[in-house]
Amino acid sequence: MRLRNSKLTRDKCLSRYFPGFHPLARSATAGLSGASCIIERQGQRIVLRQHHDPSAPDFHFLRQYRALHALPASLAPRPLGYFSGWMAVEYLEGAIPSTLPDADATAALLYHLHQQKPFGWRVAILPLLERYWQGASPARRTPHWLRLLKKLRKRGEPQPLRLAPLHMDIHAGNIIDTPAGLRLIDWEYAADGDIALELAAVWAEDKTALIAAYAKQAHLDQTLLIRQIGRWRPWTQMLMTTWYEYRWQQTGDQQFIALADEGWRQMTNKGQERELWAQ
Repeated sequence: MRLRNSKLTRDKCLSRYFPGFHPLARSATAGLSGASCIIERQGQRIVLRQHHDPSAPDFHFLRQYRALHALPASLAPRPLGYFSGWMAVEYLEGAIPSTLPDADATAALLYHLHQQKPFGWRVAILPLLERYWQGASPARRTPHWLRLLKKLRKRGEPQPLRLAPLHMDIHAGNIIDTPAGLRLIDWEYAADGDIALELAAVWAEDKTALIAAYAKQAHLDQTLLIRQIGRWRPWTQMLMTTWYEYRWQQTGDQQFIALADEGWRQMTNKGQERELWAQ
């Protein structure tokens, strides 16, 4: 079901398209933000999602819906309906792990995704970095930030090692351990890109075991894969840090500015900065 209409409030969306459903009183969970919620009627549950970034173009949200349509049920929840500003998707029963599953399980999940047909649109990191620069607080836009942005613009994004559909937001909170196996949620950044970019962007303290397990699954030379991940590291570090800046400007949530400050601290540490840009 796909409907075109002006953007609705959550209550109007519910009354018009989901009569009898009501939001769960405590539906804050992984993958949900803003007005997004779980709705229920007589034991049937649906996730009603809203784009977390109100300034993003509508087609960004529509792409997420199209990505879900293209993916098998063994990877993602089924999309149930698209409305301007809203999307209904299948509710997945299961546990949300506190940390990433073990390396072999996570690598198998990623490799399964990377074996799917391309979505048809590419990840483009530089436009996102420039958008986050423009959308950040002017008081936070430092010469150091601008210098790193110019450095990345001059360097250019690495040539892909292997193109595949990517999730681009892999962390424990976006994984559901269902009775049928692991599933990924929150696909708003999904696009085609380099598999090494996906691995570089995974939120994990130590990726060594994951990279080794993925290289084995994908029949890739591990040394070559590590080198390519290293080329993407400055991009993913900047992407995460400046996304925190952007979200802090939007929300005023202090957790985002604390995470941004930690990101900048890592990138201004001389030893870490040299390592980050060595590739």
